[in-house]
Amino acid sequence: MAEKPHINIITSGHVDHGKSTLIGRLLFDSGSIPEQEMRKLKEKAKELKKETFEFAFVMDNLKEERERGLTIDLMYKGFDTHKYYFTIIDCPGHRDFIKNMITGASQADAAILVVSAKDGIQDQTKEHVYLSKVLGINQLIVAVNKMDAVNYDEHKFKEVKDSVSKLLQSVGYKTEKILFVPVSAYVGDNVVKKSDKMHWYKGPTLVEALDQGIEAPEKPVDKPLRLPVQDVYSITGIGTVPVGRVETGVIKPNDKIIFEPSGVTAEVKSIEMHHKQLPKAEPGDNIGFNVRGIAKTQIKSGDVVGHPDNPPTVVKEFTGQIIVLQHPTVITKGYTPVFHMHTAHVACKIIDIVKKLDPKTGATLEEHPDMLKAGDAAIIKVQPTQPVVLEKQSDFPQLAKFAIRDMGKTIAAGVVIDLVKAK
Repeated sequence: MAEKPHINIITSGHVDHGKSTLIGRLLFDSGSIPEQEMRKLKEKAKELKKETFEFAFVMDNLKEERERGLTIDLMYKGFDTHKYYFTIIDCPGHRDFIKNMITGASQADAAILVVSAKDGIQDQTKEHVYLSKVLGINQLIVAVNKMDAVNYDEHKFKEVKDSVSKLLQSVGYKTEKILFVPVSAYVGDNVVKKSDKMHWYKGPTLVEALDQGIEAPEKPVDKPLRLPVQDVYSITGIGTVPVGRVETGVIKPNDKIIFEPSGVTAEVKSIEMHHKQLPKAEPGDNIGFNVRGIAKTQIKSGDVVGHPDNPPTVVKEFTGQIIVLQHPTVITKGYTPVFHMHTAHVACKIIDIVKKLDPKTGATLEEHPDMLKAGDAAIIKVQPTQPVVLEKQSDFPQLAKFAIRDMGKTIAAGVVIDLVKAK
């Protein structure tokens, strides 16, 4: 049997709208979590008097396992549909959810937007929708969750569907292709199993919607290798194991590779994904790879791996096109917030606001404005305070996205349209 196309999917939406429970339910009902693992989680949930949260526990538990260093790919849980093999990138109940959402969104091919039927759109829903769009996630499925809490009322579903459609259209999504599925993650309605409580709904379950509403991305295998490092482990008896997702190109055992901006070269000994050794890894694969001859301390999260004949681009400065999401005051020249790009976070100084754009059309509204505020789109010139790898949107869109964070909030998101190389 031919291998199914692999798709990375992120869950987004407000923190209390049931993302973790939905993922837990999806994994459990699709048979992706062994019965005994589920039993353990149920017992643990009982101990903590949180019986209803056993599904959310599935994801949260992985985090603890990961911290104990049992394995290197636990953040990513996989499940199969008829058509695809999905990897879920999830950051459950995390205070830094937006930061993770940005890292996740830059790795995701599609998103499940979770909106509670009870509460409808919240500020976080808006922020996530906006970020998904700017960060280039063009495929969405909307799960209208907690239908059990509104007595499976069709009117409530339609209300949420209409308001979410308007929100999606306002940031530029074409909603005629987007599937909306009424679900109850907690009870299990319409996630994997068809619900018998919503006779008015004739559409697909969430799992069917993933097959119907999402297309596998083209794999940029012909491009040079780019693999942002997410973590670096030192595993006894094995050695240094960087972990990350191949964005473009192909990596194989015995390849000579270079880590930038660290400038370290190494040789790949072996590659592993979901506990299997791979003869090669391609775009979309989340892998751990064992490298010969370098210590864990020589490389770091945020480095990008390439081949020495076409190394990742270290930038001295870059030009970005941004959308300002929110800001406590205003953005001016000289402002130095933290930029999050692929797996790196670096303080960068805005050295010029080149022009302000109309966010809907991209037309120039003003040259060299003094400041930017929430809702503005603009072209800015930026200087990183330390070396970082970035690529142009026109060359490697996968490594051209960034988000700007300050005081615990995402201020802006954007893409690199031009750059000046550091060397």
